[in-house]
Order: sequence, then structure tokens, then C-alpha cells
Amino acid sequence: MNAREQILNAIRLNKPAAITAPVPDTDKLTLYKDPVEQFRITLESIGGKLQLIKGLDAVKEIMNAEKEKGLLVADMVCDTSPDSKHFFKNKTADFLKDIHLTCLEAVIGVAENGSVWIPESAMGNRLIPFICQHLIIILKKDKIVSNMHQAYEQINTFEEGFGVFLAGPSKTADIEQSLVIGAHGARSLRVFLLDQEG
Repeated sequence: MNAREQILNAIRLNKPAAITAPVPDTDKLTLYKDPVEQFRITLESIGGKLQLIKGLDAVKEIMNAEKEKGLLVADMVCDTSPDSKHFFKNKTADFLKDIHLTCLEAVIGVAENGSVWIPESAMGNRLIPFICQHLIIILKKDKIVSNMHQAYEQINTFEEGFGVFLAGPSKTADIEQSLVIGAHGARSLRVFLLDQEG
């Protein structure tokens, strides 16, 4: 028996017993009477902002108004259009670092933690949500669920190669407990909640 086999055999003999965690009882999961309102509360508590809109044209109007006021630098903007997604698809991080504003569509919102699920097909380039300065998310009001268990029930992980839950703007307080916004991602995050009933 060589040294490698001796090591592997010793590991096998000293392998701890498997520990299995109980499956959560889904009947005891938190369900909110008003998931939309809880989503707003949670999102705002982690530094995001929520605005109810009646249609996608409202997003353009808001962005144009901010541009006129000088609140929006529009040199590099990635939006939800197929042309924009195609343009940014194969760009490198060096090119994408100049994106000031990104507008993406999320497919699920989670009330308990204020996060949104964005599949890769909605990004154009998987670096974009993390490298842009400011992030706008469009989310349909009826796509908000109470908890992560409900969210995962709606996600087909085999459908796309990549997706991400995002919650609020990027922030860290690791260094000297000093809060830094935008340390490793967007400096601001706004969710435009699309009310299709109107």
C-alpha cells in the first residue's frame, strides 16, 4: 500500500457519520398578508427604493426627467431592449465598467428579504448587474412571493446557465465597521413595480 492509499484509507476509516438536516415544514414558513407591502418595507430597509408604475412608458418618462435635472448621466446605459442586450453580450469588464445605469427585468421578488431573481437571459451580459453604477429593476407586481421557498419553486435551474438573487445596493462594513455603498456592485437600486391592473 503506497502513501496515497494509506491516506485515503485513513480518511475512509475516520469519516464522520452523515448529518442530515430536517426538511423545513413548509406549513410553518412565513406568509405575509400583503407580500407587496412587505417587499417594499424590506427593500427600503436595505437601501433600495420602490416605485409603483402603471406601464413601461413611465420608466422612460422618469429617466428622461432625471436626465433633464442632471441626475442621470446617460453616457452608457444598458436597457431591457433586445438591441441593448445584444450590444453588451460579449463585451469585457473593461468596457462594461463605464456603464452608468442599467435597467433589467426581474422575474420574481421575495418579500422576506427584498431580493429579486434575474435570469441570465434578462441581463445581456452576466457582469452588468454587478459592474454598473446604478441599477433599475422592473418587476411585475403579481410576481412577488412571501419567501425563498416559494421563489425556488418557480425557478427552473436547468433552463438557464446562470441567474442571481439581488437585494438592495452593494454594501459592506467589513473594514473598520464603516459602511461603504457600492463596494462590489451598484451604488443604488430602484425597483419599478409594474401594476398591470391599471
